[in-house]
Amino acid sequence: MKPERAPVGAMTALVLAGRRGGTLDPLAAAASVSHKCIVPVAGRPMIAHVLDTLAKSDAIRAIIVSVDDVEMLQSVPEVRCLIESGMLRLVPARPNLVDSIVAAAEDAAFPLLVTTADNVLLDAASVSAIHRDARRAGADIAVAFARREAVLAAHPDGQRRFYRFSDGAFSNCNSYWIGNRDALKAAEVFRQGGQFAKHPLRIVHAFGLMNLIRFRFGIGSLDAAFRRFSRRFHLAVRAVIFDNGAVAIDVDNERTLGIAEQLLRERAASRIAAAAE
Repeated sequence: MKPERAPVGAMTALVLAGRRGGTLDPLAAAASVSHKCIVPVAGRPMIAHVLDTLAKSDAIRAIIVSVDDVEMLQSVPEVRCLIESGMLRLVPARPNLVDSIVAAAEDAAFPLLVTTADNVLLDAASVSAIHRDARRAGADIAVAFARREAVLAAHPDGQRRFYRFSDGAFSNCNSYWIGNRDALKAAEVFRQGGQFAKHPLRIVHAFGLMNLIRFRFGIGSLDAAFRRFSRRFHLAVRAVIFDNGAVAIDVDNERTLGIAEQLLRERAASRIAAAAE
């Protein structure tokens, strides 16, 4: 039986590509470019890998990129090509993450798939899976995770931080599904920034002290945690589990840059081998 595919043109994709805090990212500095989103990864600007996956997905109807320097990104050939095709539009980023999401989503058709320019290992199957599984779960919002086993199978040093629950350890995949405009209010949890595994106190601000304690000690399952989040936000918030653990490996530093390039080369070699059979 063939896997179920998402309806054609089901989602609008929003790619966050602005500079965090307006500062120059170390990877951008090392590559002598102005923005992390155009750091070369396997010979292409970082964001080009993400846009290529989204543009080729039957699940995506349109793409929005939020960036603080629109003219800079217009000079990227892959971006310019998608703009000319009518599939992509650029929206100026706001000073913080929440306002950037809200501004970009102002004229967008929902559902909205939110991801980041450094999510270079995002694949078409995962794009379809988050939409399919979010709808099956009756979600207003869905957050994508991969199991620790799947992440380590993709690369043993790909990810070093995991959220631990009674049913296993999971890593976030920088992919968020927002089903309707009313659900945008939940984006407020990111006003102080994401990266909760690196900054536990943000969990207190966003989700409450008891949830921080549960996170720390792995009390309860992942599904139970999201049902508590649902009660807190008065929305159906669900976790979606990606089979491809590589999607949890975003490009944050020189280590993950090298790993991403290795995995992209292996992925390209597999496609060539499959085409030759």
